[in-house]
Amino acid sequence: MGRVTELSVAALPSPKGHYSHATRAGDLLFISGQLPAPADGGAPPADLAGQARIALANLLAILADAGCAPQDLAKVTVYLVGIEHWEVFDRVYAELMGDARPARAVVPVAALHHGFLVEVAAVAALG
Repeated sequence: MGRVTELSVAALPSPKGHYSHATRAGDLLFISGQLPAPADGGAPPADLAGQARIALANLLAILADAGCAPQDLAKVTVYLVGIEHWEVFDRVYAELMGDARPARAVVPVAALHHGFLVEVAAVAALG
């Protein structure tokens, strides 16, 4: 029987709820939804581009801590308050992901915790 292990990244804020930054299950890494909470505990920017950068940076930090790179991402799910933000998010995403083009879903939502505009979760293959 497989075993699930938790991954916590010291450089990121601790999860505020009953969950971990990510879990490893077999050859997969499941990354919890990352809100644009700055690693230094400061206030996040109000604009979508700034929030997207932080949420994606947090996701990439978890990925790197597990020994993975953007090319190891299999699936990314994006929760976006207002589909009108799609183009801005896509621009920031493309810049930070480089050549990696994992499967992706963008889900428009009415609201996110703390009034944030974006949340990003992912599944990656472990090397």
